[in-house]
Amino acid sequence: QVQLVESGGGSVQAGGSLRLSCAASGLLFNIYTMGWFRQAPGKEREFVAAIGWSNSITYYTDSVKGRFTISRDNAKNTVYLRMNSLKPEDTAVYYCAARKGPYTSDARTYDAWGQGTQVTVSS
Repeated sequence: QVQLVESGGGSVQAGGSLRLSCAASGLLFNIYTMGWFRQAPGKEREFVAAIGWSNSITYYTDSVKGRFTISRDNAKNTVYLRMNSLKPEDTAVYYCAARKGPYTSDARTYDAWGQGTQVTVSS
């Protein structure tokens, strides 16, 4: 059974940083595309970042480019999202997701999801 467990969320002031982690189990982690999505109150879930099996292939939504960095440690079955220069509009529940296939930003194509971790950025 695939399980994804996020951690690292919290409350920070604008301009601050957080690092989210997602520990995966029950899957061949190193063949999965891993993604981070977020959902703010009253809004649809949106793509944030994704990483292929190799750390050299990463994708970001425009609003986080230059501020967020996705990475993975295949030996630890863990994917990370480093978030710098956080803005109030980054406030959302952040979800980790796994996809057995190439990158997409479409949440419907991901096979497994974590429970989410709250990130709150105050101005």
